Amino acid sequence: MLDLTHYINGGHHEGETGRFADVYNPATGEVEKRTPLASQQELEKAVSAAKAAQPAWASQNPQKRARVFMKLAVLLEENKTAMAELLSREHGKTIEDSKGDIQRGLEVVEFVTGAPHLLKGEYTEGAGPGIDMYSMRQPVGIGAGITPFNFPAMIPLWMAAPAIACGNAFILKPSERDPSVPLRIAELFEEAGLPKGIFQVVQGDKDAVDAICAHPDIGAVSFVGSTPIARYVYQTAAAHGKRAQCFGGAKNHMIIMPDADMDQAADALIGAGYGSAGERCMAISVAVPVGRETGDRLIEKLKPRIEELHVGPYTDEKADFGPVVTKAAQERILGLIDTGVSEGAKLVVDGRGFSHQGYENGFFVGGCLFDDVTPDMEIYKAEIFGPVLSVVRTNTYEEALDLPMKHEYGNGVSIYTRDGDAARDFSNRINIGMVGVNVPIPVPLAYHSFGGWKASSFGDLNQHGTDSIRFWTQTKTVTSRWPSGVKDGAEFSIPVME
Repeated sequence: MLDLTHYINGGHHEGETGRFADVYNPATGEVEKRTPLASQQELEKAVSAAKAAQPAWASQNPQKRARVFMKLAVLLEENKTAMAELLSREHGKTIEDSKGDIQRGLEVVEFVTGAPHLLKGEYTEGAGPGIDMYSMRQPVGIGAGITPFNFPAMIPLWMAAPAIACGNAFILKPSERDPSVPLRIAELFEEAGLPKGIFQVVQGDKDAVDAICAHPDIGAVSFVGSTPIARYVYQTAAAHGKRAQCFGGAKNHMIIMPDADMDQAADALIGAGYGSAGERCMAISVAVPVGRETGDRLIEKLKPRIEELHVGPYTDEKADFGPVVTKAAQERILGLIDTGVSEGAKLVVDGRGFSHQGYENGFFVGGCLFDDVTPDMEIYKAEIFGPVLSVVRTNTYEEALDLPMKHEYGNGVSIYTRDGDAARDFSNRINIGMVGVNVPIPVPLAYHSFGGWKASSFGDLNQHGTDSIRFWTQTKTVTSRWPSGVKDGAEFSIPVME
């Protein structure tokens, strides 16, 4: 069995605590690796290396820093297939889905090659008699990222690329379920020319998370995971004087209007609901048809598509999606499906008994479709994070709009319609952070910002886009006056510009 490492100060660092977490191949159910779980002392080594390296990195002009990301983008592209294989083996998602995971991270790397422009401050000449005023954006120093299992390439790059491009050092605590790709990213960063100590990987569990949140030399923390942990990390980091952006759970709805192209809507729901076995924070898990006839037409389109889904290991090129990440996740999903049946929802397609020949011990769940789900049911309220789609029927547009508006989560939402007026009204009124109009998974591109509302997000700045530059920098404003504009005598009132 392979024991993985941390990546500290430019090299692989074996775990010192004797504590390890098992890393599974979800398709076989077998343990293939172990990852070390860090102590406070191992985090301290990473922080010390970051403190030593960060000032020189910050003093590099932004253009030189950007050149590292130009090289990194090339390396990520060249290594995409091999990294996708590594990712799929630990996560379970298909190879093509893993390539997409890497690609969306690569796009943020490409975005931050524009750091010389993104980091420009503001300047006002003649703000007062002989007075000029200007602002500059300076790094926070050391940042940290705590990332989830479902996107082990994309989300680390979403966090690390802007942080490092802004002149910070960055410490990543990835998920212990699929930790190999983050280690490979560390190697590629160094190959691209990043100095030792600027990007480091500290493997770990809650002990490492708590140590990051409490460490006095870490100035900012970014987190993605479940809402209870997001709230905990946000509160803990803030209590220790850090800025934090913490992103939590989701329950994403798709509204299907009577005028929608039903084939297009059904195909969108299949991809958005069952891709990656539903293990996406932007997965559509609730379909909301408006009108009885719309609901009947939708079920008629969905049922055969779901029954024909090809579920298999990542080595199967025909697989639409693979297993879920762990046995515990599989059992939780199956338990929620049982709960939905007991609550009275109609299980139109039942994937609970799915088993793949040769992979009987894998963590598979077949595609499931519920109809006649109501908002009081647990399967509606909970984030299932599995290949389960719930249909909640409504009679009117206003009733449909009310569902995502009242749900505690506010990550993503979508509407399918041919009516521009309905789409515009929906986009303007909905209290959700990311909105799709005839787009099933409205994840913004790298130059816009990603983030939800309500219990899906804690903090006022989002990931990537210009928000990421603001989050990973501090604004300093300079008011400057030279002797020729100085009057004799002291002034005791607050300065004003007349």
